[in-house]
Amino acid sequence: MGRISDTDRSRNEEAIRAAMNRLLRGELPPGGRCDLKTLAAEAGVTRTGFYPKRDRDGSVREGPYQHLGDEFVRRLAALREAGEAPDPREAQIERLKAQNAELKDRATDRDATIEELTEFKKLALSRLAAQHDEITHLRSPQPSPEPLPPAKLATVPRTRTTAIGTCS
Repeated sequence: MGRISDTDRSRNEEAIRAAMNRLLRGELPPGGRCDLKTLAAEAGVTRTGFYPKRDRDGSVREGPYQHLGDEFVRRLAALREAGEAPDPREAQIERLKAQNAELKDRATDRDATIEELTEFKKLALSRLAAQHDEITHLRSPQPSPEPLPPAKLATVPRTRTTAIGTCS
């Protein structure tokens, strides 16, 4: 593949910058994402231009649009750090992850509550059963107690009472 002219290169860089700005504003093409692959497709350049190249002698040189790729990655990272997500799918993924974590916490709390209520139910049922047994026992006819044997009456002197007083 031959080298491109300065005119073509500057035109490609302008197209890349325009596509970069659109993607970072959240204007994604259908099925596209906010990444270098979509950036290259939107700008009409090959994706390999964003990566370093190896010469035949083994030396590494910068790709023709690598500085723009690095700028895109930096700006995208800054947006994410600021809490903005130009890719609505990424925002949806983050929202769903947070919702999933919240639901897991709620399920754990609900399981603990169910366990506590189950223990309380067992305790309440055992107390109710004991109270029922006690009430049933108290309502059942009791055998009449045996009369007490006549006790020796204590010999206490009897006193008579009159309207005026006590006489012996």
